[in-house]
Amino acid sequence: MNDQQDAYGHQVYDYLRGKEVSEIVERDDGLFDVSAGANYYFAGYTSWHAREKKALRYVGGRVLDIGCGAGRVSLYLQRKGFDVLGVDMSPLAIRVCKIRGFRKARVIPITMLGPKLGRFTALIMFGNNFGLFGSPNRARWLLSRFRKMTTRDA
Repeated sequence: MNDQQDAYGHQVYDYLRGKEVSEIVERDDGLFDVSAGANYYFAGYTSWHAREKKALRYVGGRVLDIGCGAGRVSLYLQRKGFDVLGVDMSPLAIRVCKIRGFRKARVIPITMLGPKLGRFTALIMFGNNFGLFGSPNRARWLLSRFRKMTTRDA
């Protein structure tokens, strides 16, 4: 993906640089809306949804953050001492992660994730990242791959 095709990456990169940005959401089911905004991708833990905070209680060991975006969750877990690998298909989002101090951020599309990355105790997909699956068939295929990347207690 080149910079011209990286709309999400431009959004978070421009927001990081202090520019005013908007995100328009258009889904296959006809929904067309303006999102909560880029500030969501940079929000600190205290302003997260209660369900997100609750989900983190189950995280342990080595963590893979799929669709890490601007690094909101990855950075939080890194600060807590977890070994976190954040992946996103957006080169600019990964650049934002690194600027913000996230050490293990890599450009990898979801379809390229596999056992070569090692084994993980937790895989996380925050926000609307289940949309990355694309379809029920692709979700089954990816979840099967992910199973091979996780420990027994994941």
